[in-house]
Amino acid sequence: MPNLVRLYLQQCAIGFALAILFVAILFTFDVGGLWTLVSNSDVGITATIMLVMFNAIVFSGAQFAFVIMRMADPNEEQIVVPARPTPQPRTRRSDIPVVEKKRRHFPEDL
Repeated sequence: MPNLVRLYLQQCAIGFALAILFVAILFTFDVGGLWTLVSNSDVGITATIMLVMFNAIVFSGAQFAFVIMRMADPNEEQIVVPARPTPQPRTRRSDIPVVEKKRRHFPEDL
């Protein structure tokens, strides 16, 4: 199995474990009455499975992104390119362009 696939599967397993832990904490502290709602509902098991699966998707993706971004070589030279050039500060009043307003003439007959 390629190393990248193995790494991805490991991070998915970690994300799934984190999702189970997160949902267990939510149920333990009864955040927003979630445990009461799930335990008194006839579709509580389905809701719990959905909650775990959707959190597992989020946590797995975040865990994989975290590991990939930590793989960068710390000795690698980082090139920072500014998003747009910064304008030079204007120091004299004569540097500021003057914009003249044109007056509109309206007919007096209206």
